Amino acid sequence: MHDTLQTIDQVRTALATGTATATAVAERHYARIAAEDAPGTPKAIHSFLALSHDRAFSQAARLDALVAAGDPLPLLAGVPIGIKDVLTMQGSPATAGSKILAGYMPPYDATVVKKLEAAGAVLLGKLNCDEFAMGSSNENSAYGPVRNPAALDRVPGGSSGGSAASVAAGFTVASLGTDTGGSIRQPAAFCGVVGLLPTYGRVSRYGLIAFASSLDRVGPVTHTVKDAATVLGVLAGHDPLDATSSTRPVDDYVGALAKPGAGLRVGVPAEYFGEGLDPEVRTAVERAIEQLKAAGCTVQPVNLPHTRYAVPTYYVVATAEASSNLSRFDGVRFGLRATESNTLSAMFKNTRDEGFGAEVKRRILLGTYALSAGYYDAYYRKAQQVRTLITRDFLAAFEQVDVIAGPMTPTPAFKLGEKTDDPMAMYLADIYSVAASLAGICGVSVPCGKTAEGLPVGLQLMGKHFDEGTVLRAALAVELAQAD
Repeated sequence: MHDTLQTIDQVRTALATGTATATAVAERHYARIAAEDAPGTPKAIHSFLALSHDRAFSQAARLDALVAAGDPLPLLAGVPIGIKDVLTMQGSPATAGSKILAGYMPPYDATVVKKLEAAGAVLLGKLNCDEFAMGSSNENSAYGPVRNPAALDRVPGGSSGGSAASVAAGFTVASLGTDTGGSIRQPAAFCGVVGLLPTYGRVSRYGLIAFASSLDRVGPVTHTVKDAATVLGVLAGHDPLDATSSTRPVDDYVGALAKPGAGLRVGVPAEYFGEGLDPEVRTAVERAIEQLKAAGCTVQPVNLPHTRYAVPTYYVVATAEASSNLSRFDGVRFGLRATESNTLSAMFKNTRDEGFGAEVKRRILLGTYALSAGYYDAYYRKAQQVRTLITRDFLAAFEQVDVIAGPMTPTPAFKLGEKTDDPMAMYLADIYSVAASLAGICGVSVPCGKTAEGLPVGLQLMGKHFDEGTVLRAALAVELAQAD
């Protein structure tokens, strides 16, 4: 069943025609998780940290009752979905992949979790991720790494590695990830699935355990572009519980896919095709751009001159905000509390020392330094100024083109352990993803081929603020060309 129910339409049709029940669909997906995901199983992909059987089967029973009564089915009826563990989900742990939140059970649902369930989704559980969403390989999780279903000795990407791997392995039909500097798009590229970055403010962040508040976004990972459009339509919209949530009306993203890709103006930045780009990735990406041209798109060069500063700018802004956001984890209110402490200050220090992993500590130190007296103007303020220049580059480019196309990652998925001892090499893996994050624009990673070893390659498409419909149209054109 899992091989024939890979899309939202297939699940809804199976329920509506009676060829499957929501309960049976959930059971089949849980069976596959039990056989292939948990440590000790043959593949041990480890995409899930916790399963929510009671909640999932309760929802499935409600949907089966709707079918039995002949009532209309909601949009995501019976669709098995996994939730990244940085999003709160009542009745399930929310660890953010960290020891410091071990045992924390949130008393409320994130807005996106509520919206998915209201639309009929069956929430299977919480997905593994880099600790506090800090990482590009999912090796920073305190609960162990995730393996890439396409090659078990490779990383799935991060920080939403569990989200991408669960979809690629068939454990879920869709999943929720979060993207701060590429953490939906990069793992989607590594695992060969679709990963969508909505415009900042398009999807509520209420219930998201924050990493960098001016950068964090929630979005879907799916098998197909249409499914990404469908889930975005459910997630998008103003939320009074999120002060950064946009009041702009939600577009019909699935409807936008009915418009042909022909006529779209596609910009190709030379800055994304420089030194360090793997030859096989370049070949696949250039082939996909040629396929867009063959589909009737016009292709032209664009300039993004401040791209070279995107990685250092991102790692100043993101670490500074992380330093502030993570100050709340002190052992007083929730999660881990160090017991071998004689004073309050010792308890603070010991809790944070025991609870945070090496990468989180590294980023807290970097961010605290950037915000400290005497260095604030030189680092954080300067980074915000460069962030504005990067944004202006995109705005100028979008006066000439509708979407910008380029590689999603400089290399295919690298091997587990290959970069763990070299933080700079790991950070540079984000070279093509962080600029869109800093600018707040939307983007998508769509599969565009494989290397000779069979490793997936992703094409990145970026669009104007709140122009997800156009980006998805271009992504569909790529998807259709790959299917031919």
